[in-house]
Amino acid sequence: MSKIVVLGASPDRERFSFKAVKALRNRNYEVIALGAREGTIADIKIHTGKPSLDAVDTVLLYLNPERQKQHYDYILSLKPKRIIFNPGTNNTELAGLAKMNGIQVVNQCSLVMLGAGTF
Repeated sequence: MSKIVVLGASPDRERFSFKAVKALRNRNYEVIALGAREGTIADIKIHTGKPSLDAVDTVLLYLNPERQKQHYDYILSLKPKRIIFNPGTNNTELAGLAKMNGIQVVNQCSLVMLGAGTF
């Protein structure tokens, strides 16, 4: 199954990142949750650093554009096939960098995509 990085993961059950991690896990994706503070979502540990990862299929963004800036190099170093900019995370600067690196850019809600079977 595809490896999915959720950047901006939160242990707060009300957050969309929490819901996305659970939905991905329930569909048997390999999920790596990265957030500002440690915690867990279901059986997934939230990491606070920038772990070295390989074979990343998708990065889901749950950080506003300003907070994304400190992660540009890390995101690009993962060499994902695509980056999904969830509502409120659209960032033309990062999208441009991604496209220059051959990364597909998707501006859509990952939860809607999962529900519609278009993920």
